[in-house]
Amino acid sequence: MSLQDMVEVGAGGTHQARYEREIIWDSISTRLSALDIGDASLVFGRLDWADEQGGDRLYVGRVAVWDDDQEPVTIDWRAPAAEAFYRATGSDPMGLSRRRHFVTRGRELLGVEDEYFGETNGRGRMPLVGEAALRAGLEAGRTGRLADAAATIQVEQDAIIRSPLPGLLMVQGGPGTGKTVAALHRAAYLLYTHRFPLEGQGMLVLGPNRLFLTYIEQVLPSLGEAGVEVSMLADLLPGTRVKGLDDSGVSRIKGDLRMISVLRRARRDRQRPLRADVTVGFGLRRLRLTVAQSEEIVRQARRRFRTHNRARRFVEEQMYQCLTDSASRTNSPGPDVETVRERLHGSIELREALEWMWPVLTPAHLLHDLFGSPALLRSAAGSLLTAEETDLLYRPRAAHASDVVWTADDAPLLDEALALLGPRPGHKQADSIRTYGHIVVDEAQDLSPMQLRMISRRSLNGSMTVVGDIAQATSAWGHDSWDSVIEHLPGDKDPRFAELTIGYRLPEPIMDVAAKVLDAAMPGLVPPQSIRTEGRPPRFVPVVAHQAPPSGNGQGNGQDGDPSHARLTAAVVGEVKAELSVLANGNLAVICHNALADAISEALTSADIDHGLVYERGLESRVTIVPVELVKGLEVDTAIVVEPADICQKLPKGMRALYVAVTRATQRLVVVYARPLPEPLLPKEA
Repeated sequence: MSLQDMVEVGAGGTHQARYEREIIWDSISTRLSALDIGDASLVFGRLDWADEQGGDRLYVGRVAVWDDDQEPVTIDWRAPAAEAFYRATGSDPMGLSRRRHFVTRGRELLGVEDEYFGETNGRGRMPLVGEAALRAGLEAGRTGRLADAAATIQVEQDAIIRSPLPGLLMVQGGPGTGKTVAALHRAAYLLYTHRFPLEGQGMLVLGPNRLFLTYIEQVLPSLGEAGVEVSMLADLLPGTRVKGLDDSGVSRIKGDLRMISVLRRARRDRQRPLRADVTVGFGLRRLRLTVAQSEEIVRQARRRFRTHNRARRFVEEQMYQCLTDSASRTNSPGPDVETVRERLHGSIELREALEWMWPVLTPAHLLHDLFGSPALLRSAAGSLLTAEETDLLYRPRAAHASDVVWTADDAPLLDEALALLGPRPGHKQADSIRTYGHIVVDEAQDLSPMQLRMISRRSLNGSMTVVGDIAQATSAWGHDSWDSVIEHLPGDKDPRFAELTIGYRLPEPIMDVAAKVLDAAMPGLVPPQSIRTEGRPPRFVPVVAHQAPPSGNGQGNGQDGDPSHARLTAAVVGEVKAELSVLANGNLAVICHNALADAISEALTSADIDHGLVYERGLESRVTIVPVELVKGLEVDTAIVVEPADICQKLPKGMRALYVAVTRATQRLVVVYARPLPEPLLPKEA
């Protein structure tokens, strides 16, 4: 109520007073939003400075809070004074005598951990910053949503978070190294440190799919930054419906930079001279636009204008000018061009001629017409694509372009078309491409050149944070090195590189298995070093011939009643029950090839096991079926990986996909298989 009274103006207030009220109220609302940290603890650390630094203490928390005398109660974790909380070491204490960590669960204090610095006061630097707090967070049950890690950021993560704003920062990090956490906390740090100009320029965080965005959506708001745009590439095309992916062959073509030239040729094919002269009546006169004149108009429009729609007005004006000139060739004085325009504006002949020569086009119209016409496809492809590639791009036309549901692989093509066509007349704001002061890109190793080009188009100044793991590149365009990613990104300066080498998610026994898969997928690539030396070894569960199918319909889905699938799903049901009996809290994911998801779901339903499908409910259920194609970037307490042979053989980069699958669990990993295991998963004695 007192805050409301602060900004009250009253009936007789001036415009200036009302304006000031709005400014004050906006500042108060922003501050209250920043202070809303939910159930998280406000304070998670304390810095004790050495006597030569004044001997003061500072409490570190999620947001800064001051007392009535404007003295700091807590400092924001992003403040320069808080850097020592994450960076101080035994060899470089940064002026500290002690660093204290408060180990919390929500707002409950579980313990206090102290790290001492200097020769006379104890232990020196611990192997990890705030080890007890870190391990408590790692061992807590997953909630299905990524939580902020401001209390447990480690040295190599902090170096990435506080890296300078300008230019391109590339971050390589294996599974469980915290690359997504580092990227999101970097976004919050940059907004805190560079509020001006980033708040006005905007910040964009891009993820690979809707499930991933749901998984990370709480992190930035929990850090007090609710104004960041978090989206997929397809979300950057307003009014466009996008769902699903093309198969790998089509995806490979659509992601190729050759499509730039194909689209340019498709645009040129819609800029056409007349096929016959157009004659219209004008009183007693006959006005004429000839084929030769239309050829010159089209040639001039192509030469003068970079984008298609911007030239539309020029083409129309030149048409009326040629018609006016044709009237002036008679002995009597001719009309002026404005009179001709006014009287002939509704002429069907002229409207048809203009639409033929230079139609107003949207990206959806251009691609819908192109992909729905074999003739237009062959003309645009020319020698750029093979006949087989051209045929793969064809799809039957819908009744209207607005009815088309595009794939994620179409999104960069629609964006390229928008850049080539430009805004429609009268729709400049709606059709414009927004740029951002900083862009964060996660899982960048899977992006095609056309997708990277789409991202680059939205960068205002080349300031980007790009994170991923080359070993987890599983898409049709999965990259084998960061060099092939960088060449498609903007930046006048040389990119900066950082690597996260410490694994926090996987216990060492699971990491040992994952390392064997990694060696087969990407020989020579070094896996992260796990800090969790203890853990339960993965279990490998073969499906035996006599195993009974799950109760209920007797076959599950089983693919035409195939008993081998029934036995496989029965084994999965048994392992889900067994793992739930020992899983105190947290969640469990059944990870499989997409073709098995429905059969496993039916088997779990028949066994009365409550579960969800990841593309319907995310990770909100305690048990979730996750196709391996969607599991990247997620983490769960227990992972049951089903039929690794299917994953390896049915996906374009199958061994890398298997590496993704076996690196999701923070606690327990189970592998269920009916077909022979891939070689990296075989026991040593085999």
